[in-house]
Amino acid sequence: MAKQVTRKIKLQVPAGKATPAPPVGTVLGPAGINLQEFCTKYNDATRDRMGDILPVEISVYDDRSFDFVIKTPPTSFLIKKFTGIKKGSVKGANETLATLTKDQLKEIAEIKLPDLNAYGIEEAMKIVEGTALNMGVKVEK
Repeated sequence: MAKQVTRKIKLQVPAGKATPAPPVGTVLGPAGINLQEFCTKYNDATRDRMGDILPVEISVYDDRSFDFVIKTPPTSFLIKKFTGIKKGSVKGANETLATLTKDQLKEIAEIKLPDLNAYGIEEAMKIVEGTALNMGVKVEK
């Protein structure tokens, strides 16, 4: 008989830096997960992407075992990483903080493509461009 999923938990954790301390411990502790086991598995799986913030979806089963799926970094995080800005614009598209080249936009879209609701790279680029504009990042045409 297949294991029954009792909970699904979504977190954003820095790659390779999960610890049983808050915020990971506070969320996973009540679920009955072995915190040290999760941290070890997560850190091993994300060691190659150090410095990135990665969303992770954890499925907790009725026997307190778990598995997790690591998603691609948030679009806003990637835009900030590529442009070098600390945070997005307070005024949104009305204030320009930085610019992205078409090549950088395409690179971000390629990274995000598995998690986006888009069929091809062109649609993914439009989604990423919309996020960039709302953050005050202009895209070169």
